[in-house]
Amino acid sequence: MLSLTLIAVLLACGVVAGFLAGLLGVGGGLVIVPVVVGVLDAAGLGGNYVQHLAVGTSLAVMVFTSVASVRAHHKKGAVNWAIVRGMAPAMMVGTFVGSLLAGWIPSNGLRWFFVIYAYVIGAQMFFGAAPTASRELPGIAGQSVAGGVIGMVSSWVGIGGGSMSVPFMGWCNVRMHTAIATSAALGWPIAVSGALGYLTAGWQTPGLPWGAFGFIYLPAMLALMLMTVLCAPLGARAAHALPVAKLKKGFALLMVVMASEMLLGLLRQG
Repeated sequence: MLSLTLIAVLLACGVVAGFLAGLLGVGGGLVIVPVVVGVLDAAGLGGNYVQHLAVGTSLAVMVFTSVASVRAHHKKGAVNWAIVRGMAPAMMVGTFVGSLLAGWIPSNGLRWFFVIYAYVIGAQMFFGAAPTASRELPGIAGQSVAGGVIGMVSSWVGIGGGSMSVPFMGWCNVRMHTAIATSAALGWPIAVSGALGYLTAGWQTPGLPWGAFGFIYLPAMLALMLMTVLCAPLGARAAHALPVAKLKKGFALLMVVMASEMLLGLLRQG
């Protein structure tokens, strides 16, 4: 069981993750995953499956929090549903397969993957690096390949894929506002498929803590979901009044700090 202090940490994480998701259009997974890892480690829960539980829980939280974002973007007519139809099926397959494969990957292997990914995305956000728009959007086959790769990577990190799908669409001359909105819509099928995959992969795994539903830790999911759903709309409204470009750099530094903390833990383990 989690102590009241650790529950408070999860609630605070939900506030930050939800607000940043609304403010910057980024999924909360890059914040949620390392916090859930820290909470489970502090509580002595999860054993060899701490990272699996953190990633699965992050994807399960996004099932609920992404709905509000998609609705808001859809009301503004910003979502390109043709791209969603082109990428989502392969994206769901890639996410589900990746989630099942994650059950065979050691927890430290997933941690290393998360650390490297967080460093790369943190650097990309801090320096504003993005591929130059130099081609048109590919056909269904090309969109499917891109969707499958994005889905599989997302399943190992616990994110909605926006840090990959937005640059991909920008590279293909999709207007940035449309790319962000469409990425939000793609985040929901990734979350659903990933959550189902982690649930399935961990369903009969021995030694999981009480409250684990496969590789989804329900107490953490509920605490995080409550606050992210409440705070994401606040972040969306604040986006019109705050210096988003500077805040993105701050978020990039936060990712580097959290990834470094996870890296130190890996190095201490030898």
